[in-house]
Amino acid sequence: MTDTVLAVPLEDPSQEQANRPQNTLRDSVKDTMDAYLKQLDGHSTGQLYQMFLQEVETPLLETVMTYVRGNQSKAAELLGINRGTLRKKLKMYGLHQ
Repeated sequence: MTDTVLAVPLEDPSQEQANRPQNTLRDSVKDTMDAYLKQLDGHSTGQLYQMFLQEVETPLLETVMTYVRGNQSKAAELLGINRGTLRKKLKMYGLHQ
């Protein structure tokens, strides 16, 4: 695995956002997972990794598919996966068209 991290804010700062600190996607994920694990209060959920992937991949795929207006070839290219993998994931999450 590489140590390179994308630390790009999800939005361009506007005048009103200029004084507000920008969180990276990584920061948002960490904060959310910290809060989730704190709520568990020591209890185990099992399948945390799979649950996390589903919670992240579903909106990622929805957003990308909207961005490319349903074009699976463009979506696969943007995501850096092959079209077959994209189709499999869309079907798995009930997002196929």
